[in-house]
Amino acid sequence: MIRDITIGQYYPVDSVIHRLDPRTKLFGTLVYIVSLFCFDNFLGFVAAAAFFAGIVILSKVPFSYICRGLRPIIILLMFTVLFNIFFTPGRILLQWKFIKITYEGLYRAGFMGVRLILLILGSSMMTFTTTPTQLTDGLERAMSPLKIVRFPVHDIAMMMSIALRFIPILLEETDKIMKAQQARGADFETGNIFHRAKALIPIFIPLLVSAFRRAFDLAMAMEARCYRGDKGRTKLHPLRYKFRDGIAYLYFAVYIAVIILLRKWI
Repeated sequence: MIRDITIGQYYPVDSVIHRLDPRTKLFGTLVYIVSLFCFDNFLGFVAAAAFFAGIVILSKVPFSYICRGLRPIIILLMFTVLFNIFFTPGRILLQWKFIKITYEGLYRAGFMGVRLILLILGSSMMTFTTTPTQLTDGLERAMSPLKIVRFPVHDIAMMMSIALRFIPILLEETDKIMKAQQARGADFETGNIFHRAKALIPIFIPLLVSAFRRAFDLAMAMEARCYRGDKGRTKLHPLRYKFRDGIAYLYFAVYIAVIILLRKWI
């Protein structure tokens, strides 16, 4: 189960999307996320899915690998769907005692479920195709105008990069701890939800200790290398826009135009 979590992990492959400037991918991801909240019908989601399908094809990341990122949010997805089914007023389709299922509830549940799925898949594509170093550089350059108001741009970008870098490390550490506990007779699969939650305590404590130890080691390593933020630092690979980035921005512009037309005509 732990190995199936792909959120925050980089998928190494040579593709057009991988070679794009990280600022281009940040802009595209932002446009895609905002667009999902602009639609009020399923036709808009069809356009968003078509846009995302084109990105997936160009990225060469297997669709099955991308869908594995949905497993950690299955409970959240089910809760969202059920909440909308049972608590949305409207024309009653089925009623049993105090439980009511309405036409509007089913429509709303499907609408919110599709939106959540597209939101997770679309945002995950950013980390699938961008290394933590590239993401740090892209965030720092994108937020560089905020330096005028003394916003700690470099520090924020570095913290986000470190957080993403630690996701696969902590997942691997969790998997090792779970296997060690299972070898000693621990059972994480049987019992009700309270028993399973109690059984996870022997995992969280050593994982928390390991996380603090890794953070301390990282801080010591950065200090030993005289890390002092972005003062006096230069880039080994400076970010520069290329022709393919212009094509990508044109692709985003077409998508934005489609969004505007759908909202105007439908």
